[in-house]
Amino acid sequence: MSMRQMRWQLPAGLAAWAAVAAVATPVAQAGSLGVIGPVYRIAEEDLLAMIERRLREKEASGELAQLRGQAVERARQGVLRPAPLGLPVARTARTYHHDPSYVLERNVVDASGKLLFPAGTRANPLDIVPLTRRLLFFDARDARQVALAAGLVGQYAGAVKPVLTGGSYLELMRRWRVPVYYDQRGLLVRRLAIGHVPALVSQEGNRLRIDELVPPETATAKEATP
Repeated sequence: MSMRQMRWQLPAGLAAWAAVAAVATPVAQAGSLGVIGPVYRIAEEDLLAMIERRLREKEASGELAQLRGQAVERARQGVLRPAPLGLPVARTARTYHHDPSYVLERNVVDASGKLLFPAGTRANPLDIVPLTRRLLFFDARDARQVALAAGLVGQYAGAVKPVLTGGSYLELMRRWRVPVYYDQRGLLVRRLAIGHVPALVSQEGNRLRIDELVPPETATAKEATP
């Protein structure tokens, strides 16, 4: 092939690429397809501004003050009358024992990192802190249970801690003039496996003795006071 023929072939190749580009160009430069639907300007309200506006509206209408008052009253009732645990009343006297021992899941060290108790150690809290006062669990909404509890508090000369599973502990403290406790969220009754009330818990050796007591059929106001 002569040099003259080669010079003419190169422009022919470039011309082929130019033809392809000419065909592809209209596809890349597509025209308008028209309007499919109405177009609106984005005008979304700022979230914080919306919250502030609604709060101002509720405050102006008095609804905000009402909601605030309801929240305060709910909190007040939660303190005066915590949610009852709903334990059934004992129908039959029963006595059983509970071992409070537990096994350490991890090492216990002091502030300097010295090992005090290795993981796997079995410990009984009663070996360290004995239960010097009985625990009496009962529902203060039931006058019969209150009467039984009052009798036990007087019988043991105050060596009993009243622990409520329902009712108002503040009202009972005003009447009895002794400290009354509440088992919040049922932590103690679950730990001690108490299924019925009234229940009297005392220490017997290195175990806890739990007596489920049957309340009297009826109770008077006098019997409900120690």
